[in-house]
Amino acid sequence: MMSVMITQASSDDLETIQQTGRQTFSETFSESNEEEEMKRYLDESFATEKVQSELSNPDSLFFIAWDEGQPVGYLKLNSGTAQTELQDDTALEIERIYVKNSHQGKKIGQLLYNKAITVACELQKSYLWLGVWEENHKALGFYRKNGFSEFGKHVFRLGSQEQTDLMMKKPLE
Repeated sequence: MMSVMITQASSDDLETIQQTGRQTFSETFSESNEEEEMKRYLDESFATEKVQSELSNPDSLFFIAWDEGQPVGYLKLNSGTAQTELQDDTALEIERIYVKNSHQGKKIGQLLYNKAITVACELQKSYLWLGVWEENHKALGFYRKNGFSEFGKHVFRLGSQEQTDLMMKKPLE
């Protein structure tokens, strides 16, 4: 039985967030995107200055999933002006739930999602929302299973490529 720990990240976890983010995004999306576009996206999205800025933003929270001392995934949540789109004070955005391929199917995504629910309740938010690529059927199934429904679409740019994300939300009780 795996004993996964979830800890809140701080600026000391910068490299862990960068490495885990780069690895998990690449594992999930490399086959569907051009190599050059993927490299550019990873270099920009996980640049030291960008991740440090996100980690120091009081409206963003990061949580790392650890298995036997190794990072196996992470969660990024945004409230207030840190939200990527809606910026609704009554909402909490799940910007990322990333889990390494080696730990897919081991309920780590569910543990991270459960942490998002806990934080949303602690912050007295009315609902959770997120954007997920319309071709990421595994993630769409996960969010639907957890009570999310679609409410719109937006364009996600990966380099020069435009992709459609489905906007999903879940009301909290």
